[in-house]
Amino acid sequence: MPAEGRGWAAAEVGGAAERTVPERPGVMAEQELPGLLIMDVGGTHGVQESLAALLKKHFCVITMKELLENKKEMGKKIQSIFVSECRPAIDKELLESLPNLKVIGNSGVGVDHLNLKMISNFGVKVTNTPHAVADSTADMGMALMLASARRLVEGSQIAVSPDTKYFAADWLGVEVTRATLGIIGMGRIGYKVAQRARAFEMKILYHNRNRRSKEEEQAVGACYSEMEDLLQQSDFVMLVVNLTPETEKLIGKKELGLMKHTATLINISRGAVIDQDALVEALQNKTIKAAALDVTYPEPLPRNHPLLKLNNVIITPHIGTATVQATHMMAEEAIANMLSVLKCQPIPSEVFPQ
Repeated sequence: MPAEGRGWAAAEVGGAAERTVPERPGVMAEQELPGLLIMDVGGTHGVQESLAALLKKHFCVITMKELLENKKEMGKKIQSIFVSECRPAIDKELLESLPNLKVIGNSGVGVDHLNLKMISNFGVKVTNTPHAVADSTADMGMALMLASARRLVEGSQIAVSPDTKYFAADWLGVEVTRATLGIIGMGRIGYKVAQRARAFEMKILYHNRNRRSKEEEQAVGACYSEMEDLLQQSDFVMLVVNLTPETEKLIGKKELGLMKHTATLINISRGAVIDQDALVEALQNKTIKAAALDVTYPEPLPRNHPLLKLNNVIITPHIGTATVQATHMMAEEAIANMLSVLKCQPIPSEVFPQ
């Protein structure tokens, strides 16, 4: 949403990697492997080398640079694209240059960076990795809630500051234990959050398009709530929804005004789910106590953005799935999805245009 794959032996010949056939029986030689486009290997924007090695077990990996250097020849070979961290960008020009493309495997659950209708018009399927991301993202939600409640970032800054001569006795946070948590979006990740919150004896309210079964609610002690009631009652409100036209700016001035002035807003979904101008105003005016955001819009924020100047905000760099285990599981899930498409088998996690 974990084991690293064994790599291929490789030698550089004429600027391209020539890979030997692995000893394991039943694995196709490279000339039989389907072409897979990735942004790059390593570097700031490329796929991690360990993940590239995993991809090379099943595909003939082609980087964007290699495609652009020989678009006519390489374009014919590419049947799949592995999208990681929204790269490579999928536009009409790229799709038109790949006549044999069959599937785009997105590493991660959110696909708001992909124009699903346009891609579908080219006869290309899109898949994502909802199972691989659930635990790591739920962990991040809990981490942000705890960090904000106990003012960990502020506290760390005080502890290491050269100006600190003593620790103030009235420097206080609030407890998560037995507080009320409102979860907006009770899919896989939201439910995982509820499982973790139950261990803190939290009162759990949730709002979702579709209500969970009574058995699922009882398993985590969660109660279905209308949005307005959830906002009014919760000490912590956590956003765990996909970004769609319906959820864009789901939390705006009206919703923030319904929250307790002692409440904290936590976002582990997408930045555009919150009206950020309204959030800045609410934090400045103490309409709500604090916010903890793993996502913003855009990412990163401009360095002069007012959110970066507030001391009642924690912002992290979209690291909900940034663990060794999750990145490998996402790659494995994406590989399984793409191979299923190429083999005309049932697709575990297909994303359909809405």
